Amino acid sequence: MLKVLDRLEEVLIASLIAGATLLIFVAVAHRYALDLSAKFHFDALYDTLFKINLSWAQELCIYMFVWMAKFGAAYGVRTGIHVGVDVLVNQLKPNLRKKVVLFALFCGALFTFVVGTMGLKFVMELYSTDQVSADLEAPRWIVFSAVPAGSYLMCFRFLQVGWAFWKTGHLPHHDETRVEGIEVDAPALHPADVPPASSGAGR
Repeated sequence: MLKVLDRLEEVLIASLIAGATLLIFVAVAHRYALDLSAKFHFDALYDTLFKINLSWAQELCIYMFVWMAKFGAAYGVRTGIHVGVDVLVNQLKPNLRKKVVLFALFCGALFTFVVGTMGLKFVMELYSTDQVSADLEAPRWIVFSAVPAGSYLMCFRFLQVGWAFWKTGHLPHHDETRVEGIEVDAPALHPADVPPASSGAGR
């Protein structure tokens, strides 16, 4: 079940990034094509492009990045890519260090739970209204649902990491040198590092 959740989380984040990037590209290309067609008097092309309304693209991109950021934060907790200052914590004795790390993870879970609960209350209040977004005219409660959904998932990730750390003593760590899909079995040797062949070889 956790593997399914992990995969859905990754697919959602990647889809939002790809979708927002594509949408921004299309909107910018449309704007420049409209400007050039007017500048060089391509009336037929201008009339066609003018009928395409992409005024909602910027607003949708903002919402997509908000959702991506909220779920990306939960992904960061799970994989250990959030920036943290642990110089002093690592100097503590193992038993004390474990307590400090568990307390920090618990604080993270508590904070995100509070934020998620407050966000859920706000969304429920919006649900009973007819408020919509400016350009998309989408119900605002759907837009702001990113806050409770992402926060509760982040809270779960803090608890998941805390449980794993309590059982194994290991925290998730992100290796900046590792590239997804590229595995290096052995370090490559520079030609200068290869010893010359012996002149007596084969005798």
